[in-house]
Amino acid sequence: MAVDEALAKVLANAKPLPVEHVTLSQAAGRVLADNVGAKVTQPPADVSAMDGYAVRAADIAAAPARLKIVGEVGAGHPFSGTVGEGEAARIFTGAVVPAGADTVVVQENATRDGDFVVINVSASAGKNIRRAGLDFRRGEILLHRGRPLSARDLMLAAAMNHAALPVHRAARVAILGTGDELILPGTVQKFGQVFYSNGFALIALAQGEGATAIDLGIVPDSVEETTDAVRRAREAGADILVTCGGASVGEHDVVQKSLAAEGLELSFWKVAMRPGRPVMHGRLGGMQVLGLPGNPVSSYVCALLFLVPLIRRLQGRRDLSLATGFARVSQDLQANDERMDFLRATLDGAPGDPVATPLPVQDSSMMAALAKADCLLIREPHAAPLKAGAVCPIVKLTF
Repeated sequence: MAVDEALAKVLANAKPLPVEHVTLSQAAGRVLADNVGAKVTQPPADVSAMDGYAVRAADIAAAPARLKIVGEVGAGHPFSGTVGEGEAARIFTGAVVPAGADTVVVQENATRDGDFVVINVSASAGKNIRRAGLDFRRGEILLHRGRPLSARDLMLAAAMNHAALPVHRAARVAILGTGDELILPGTVQKFGQVFYSNGFALIALAQGEGATAIDLGIVPDSVEETTDAVRRAREAGADILVTCGGASVGEHDVVQKSLAAEGLELSFWKVAMRPGRPVMHGRLGGMQVLGLPGNPVSSYVCALLFLVPLIRRLQGRRDLSLATGFARVSQDLQANDERMDFLRATLDGAPGDPVATPLPVQDSSMMAALAKADCLLIREPHAAPLKAGAVCPIVKLTF
């Protein structure tokens, strides 16, 4: 199955998760489920943009001008009086401009003299004043559904007088490693054993998308123990179960057997891609299942291409695509076969003109090479040979 067709199947029945209201302190990275409008006008009144003196422009047209100080205005402490002819009020940044005043003279252009101030430079009406509604007005829709909430968005929501926001529930992603050879980092390694690494990358990917990761740990190549882990994922309310390894057809690959015994509705198994051909997708009731290859690079690339968009769809995001672009290749590339190829590559070159250099060895077990890579060079199935300097599409590795 082609990569695009496989991704379409993964996303076909993925509906945004239910809506919940969370406080602003819990909302970072969550996806808005509805449009959000301003409950207030900001600023709510004309306010000073500088520390200085609130005056009438007409009084300082012929500077220097000596004015009587009739009050002081601080942020949060409006002046109850009025600035009349020949008068001024000391004012600070963010304070409401008092009635009668129509401009603010910065303090550097004024000289204090007891109860008077000498304005040394004239200023036009409106100078250094932020008008009411300069930022936004009540009722304006400023945040739109489908948007992942950034720190800037939360600042804006707070200023709009929202203490909580409607967001889609975070996806719960259960991650299971399988294989007799796997042991956890930090334990004593025996001959023939390898340290379990895939799960930590998958947890980071899921959490980076705002999902809740459920670490199911490692199970050996046992149908019973694998089935038990699948049941634990369902009991935990996982929206997605991701398995690493054991999804092929060898005698010790038991994941498909365990899932089938639980009633898996298989969507596909095997995708025309490299790395990551033995990737599987299906459903167990309301739980999506992604069976990823055991080789670390294959696992990561497949998670990037299938798991990340699936999490985004479930969490209500509209932008499902990864960070893509184009780069010139630094060397000749040979013709491709029937599988879509994702070559690990580094990026150099000037800003706006990146140059991609494929890493010399593309083995799907090589984690050091993956960590060094900046992008995946995409080679379409049956792509013709490519000369050095030609442009090639890339997926940027920003995770």
